[in-house]
Amino acid sequence: MMRDAEMAEARKGGDNARGAEVDRRTLERCRQRDPIAFRVFVVRYERPLFALLSRMLGRGPHVQDLAQEAFIRAYGAFPRFDLDGAAKPSTWLLTIGTRLALDWAKSPQRAREADAVASADLPGTPDGRLDERRELGRLIERAAQELTAEQRAVLILADVHELSIPEIAEAVGVPEGTVKSRLSRAREHMRERLRPLRRP
Repeated sequence: MMRDAEMAEARKGGDNARGAEVDRRTLERCRQRDPIAFRVFVVRYERPLFALLSRMLGRGPHVQDLAQEAFIRAYGAFPRFDLDGAAKPSTWLLTIGTRLALDWAKSPQRAREADAVASADLPGTPDGRLDERRELGRLIERAAQELTAEQRAVLILADVHELSIPEIAEAVGVPEGTVKSRLSRAREHMRERLRPLRRP
């Protein structure tokens, strides 16, 4: 039976996208499709997964649907997950999420829905500094939405989730050289779009 301490530790780790990985014992139980162990896995990684999907596709109900689908696929694939392989559990799950997001974005109608959600204005606030931060967040979101889905994916995986170039190449299913090229273009685009915000 999963102890309360294990669930608490998973929640604590879930607050940080780059926190400690789920322990091997829990992963072994996930491979045996233990639902309580898998719940610990979900609690630990749901925030990084939601962050990835919402940054790639914008906020909206589609993020919840895709996150649920990613966890369903992970649950089904866990018996084949190599505990001694190079892939960390977080990287493995983010790979599943990235591929689902890229597939989802290929539909023109769905891409338009995501763009509409991402470009929607956030409510204003009388607090000037908070308002400035929100405006900055909106500008970053808009600049990111101008990237292709593939460029946005590698940028998020590299700069937010701190995956290595080989890990990103595995996640998106392209050669490392392609990842480097997309990442370079994405970073240059973001620098160019946010240049007016730089202060002397």
